Amino acid sequence: MSIKARIFLIFVALVAAGFYVLVEFVQDELRPSYLESLEEPLVDTANLLAEVLAQEWNGESSEFVPLYDIFDRAYKRRFSAKIYNLVKNEMDIRVYVTDARGIVRFDSDSRRHEGKDYSRWNDVYRTLRGQYGARMTHDDPLYSGMAVLYVAAPVYHENELIGVVSIGKPARNLDHFLADAKSKIALMGMVAALLVLALGLILYRWVTRPMNRLVDYVEEVKSGRRVTLPQLGRNEIGTMGAAMEEMRVALEGKDYAERYVQTLTHELKSPLAAIRGAAEILQEDVPEEERQKFLRNIREQVGRQQDIIDRMLELAALEKCRELEQREPIDITALVDGVTSALAPLSKKKNITIDVDLEPAKDLQGDPFLLRQAVTNLLQNALKFSSDGDQITITARRHDGLFCFQITDQGPGIPPYAEDKVFERFYSLPAPNERKGTGLGLSFVREIAALHGGNTSLENGKERGAVASLCIP
Repeated sequence: MSIKARIFLIFVALVAAGFYVLVEFVQDELRPSYLESLEEPLVDTANLLAEVLAQEWNGESSEFVPLYDIFDRAYKRRFSAKIYNLVKNEMDIRVYVTDARGIVRFDSDSRRHEGKDYSRWNDVYRTLRGQYGARMTHDDPLYSGMAVLYVAAPVYHENELIGVVSIGKPARNLDHFLADAKSKIALMGMVAALLVLALGLILYRWVTRPMNRLVDYVEEVKSGRRVTLPQLGRNEIGTMGAAMEEMRVALEGKDYAERYVQTLTHELKSPLAAIRGAAEILQEDVPEEERQKFLRNIREQVGRQQDIIDRMLELAALEKCRELEQREPIDITALVDGVTSALAPLSKKKNITIDVDLEPAKDLQGDPFLLRQAVTNLLQNALKFSSDGDQITITARRHDGLFCFQITDQGPGIPPYAEDKVFERFYSLPAPNERKGTGLGLSFVREIAALHGGNTSLENGKERGAVASLCIP
């Protein structure tokens, strides 16, 4: 698994864990918060009821008869109140009143607990001692198995504590609100987590895109293609890319010099040896006919050396160019006519017919001089490997956003062992009745194609011969 994938998976895991902990924490805090919101109005209600009782009650249970009637009618009352997602249609509070000793004198629950001692219940116990009294129970007889919150308030008569009034409220509606809130919080937590993950993915792609560009750039450099450093932004990745580009240029310059010195030395050995051998023979007394033969050999080898040096200088200058200085509209017809006219003597000498089939390209732009040299090299190569009476076809067509020149010959084609070497510097195949070439022509074409942002190829034809292509945008 790649480092980028690991980082993204760790990010996803951390976001998921973080939102899970956050949702759980919020949900755990909900119940105490809801209980607080339930308890606060009960305090007001208990104190209000305590003041009402203080006006009418002096400690005798017989004085609660009107209160019984009120609660009986209230419990039987039916109504419909929609509170958010809850529909409430009955009253669900319980009220009991104790005297100063904690004995129940009034119980809204059908009087069933009157006379019982509640002095030890926390709500009554603390209130009788001048403190705030409240309790939570699950054993309330009116709401069996359900949590019920009780809040008490003292009842005073002429500044004397005569009893305690306690109001109980079941938490069943609280649980309804709580469950509804938890589901909404969980849903919103999931939505928020997905949004964070989406933003994280966008950030991840934003960060990794220049990294991917940098990796592609390194791969292109490694494969030997001409490539420029992509736009990486003004950040750490951009700085790293610039440093890599500087290092590449430095290493390439060193390697470039070493490679060219080695190849030039190797290629010049053969003609120098031939010249040296001919010169040594000429020092002796040889017939005039032999002398002329060796002098022609010297001239040929000197010419070959000159060709190698000239081609290497041209290729070196071309390889140092990072981009075209200027682009001009290309007249395809004029370009191909110029190439075929220049090579007409050679084609007539070998009795080779050159057929031309061109598609107009008004929007094609590039360097006319370099493109003419490239097409010339390809046509020279085709003529070199063609036999007397053969035919060469030059076509120019649009294909997948490129404009492609194709030169097809009827020669022997490319042997399997040379298919991946034909564009290497100084690599050349022997041609019948032709002197050995410099092996720089196809390298020159490849550099011209790269400068134009295109590509070149040399492949065997379907039946015979070879097909050379030069494609540019």
